[in-house]
Amino acid sequence: MDEMRFEYVSYIASTPEKVWQAIVDPQTAIRYWQNVNVSDWKPGSRWEHWSAVVDGRLLMVGKVIESSPPRRLVMTWAFPQDEGVEAKQTLVSFDIERTGEVVKVSLGHSRLEPGSEMELGITEGWPKVLSSMKTLLETGQALPKLW
Repeated sequence: MDEMRFEYVSYIASTPEKVWQAIVDPQTAIRYWQNVNVSDWKPGSRWEHWSAVVDGRLLMVGKVIESSPPRRLVMTWAFPQDEGVEAKQTLVSFDIERTGEVVKVSLGHSRLEPGSEMELGITEGWPKVLSSMKTLLETGQALPKLW
């Protein structure tokens, strides 16, 4: 199977700790993502991505692969029905680093099947999510409803 990788980089006037918190804290994520991530964020732990505004359903699941607060988070990412299917497990990484007075957030999403529902969804979704997170952290207000 051919695979592709999606990459997105954003620069945020914030701190690595606040960016990390925005990713892993449900109360912060709901403000800019309208969804929440739930886990203890330890390597090997399950994580869940829940719709918090629309219908309260489980949207994505996975396992935390690497967790080095506030610098790096790596996790598998799959639709709930594909949780046990190794070939359907994609991989998401957040690399967070201070660059001068801003924070560089590099998001990578790999193991994507070209043309798949996952690839089509994240190509539009990740830029919206990270732009809204940037706006929230810099202004205190997220972008208007994304979905």
